[in-house]
Amino acid sequence: MSEELFSALDHLAATSTVVIDRPRGSAHPRYPAAIYPLDYGYLDGTVSANGDGIDLFRGSAVGNGVVAMAVIADIVKKDVEVKILLECTADEIVTAAAFLRDTLGLGTTVWRREVS
Repeated sequence: MSEELFSALDHLAATSTVVIDRPRGSAHPRYPAAIYPLDYGYLDGTVSANGDGIDLFRGSAVGNGVVAMAVIADIVKKDVEVKILLECTADEIVTAAAFLRDTLGLGTTVWRREVS
């Protein structure tokens, strides 16, 4: 992944309000057995492919910025989305990916930011 993409995502995150509408430990609205392992929400004032704000998981590594992005394919909704992983530790990146893939059953690929 290019650093330019992650820099642009950092800019979007820094200039938008993070809205957490599904806090860690809350149930998914359509799948009540699926419990969010991290805070989940969106960047207010942004637009993703589905017309809503850009989705994100927020972790505990405050100050790390955008550390990864997940691209998911949902065969039920017949769509593809990008989700930002903001301020996540390495373990939280794995946890978010497992939640998307194993709990929600979404085709998921995660691109981590390269760290020098």
